[in-house]
Amino acid sequence: MIKLLILFLLIPAVELIVLIEIGREFGILSTLVLILTTGVLGAYLAASQGLLVLRQIQKEMSEGRLPAVVLLDGAIILIAGLVLLTPGIVTDAIGFFCLIPTCRQIIRKFLFNRLYKAFKKNEISV
Repeated sequence: MIKLLILFLLIPAVELIVLIEIGREFGILSTLVLILTTGVLGAYLAASQGLLVLRQIQKEMSEGRLPAVVLLDGAIILIAGLVLLTPGIVTDAIGFFCLIPTCRQIIRKFLFNRLYKAFKKNEISV
């Protein structure tokens, strides 16, 4: 709970500081164009990658396989899209990081390890 509270207070504060500094350095108009451009580009990339993942899910299911890895990729892409739609430079960097397939693989491995450890400790069950 405390981690979430810190997260919801810290990230907006950092975003505000970064945006103010960029605004001072490059001007308000350039900062607004940057925010809008990253938002539109991020939404486009998230949508296109999301469609690719949806096709992979359909393919694996038609072949009789459980698309667990692809579903996790889809969740990461969804989160990336949501983060990219929020105005800010730091969150956009995180969102774009999540859209890079190699980076997504690293995130996926981290999440699988966390889930496995939680399952082993009986913190979650099936």
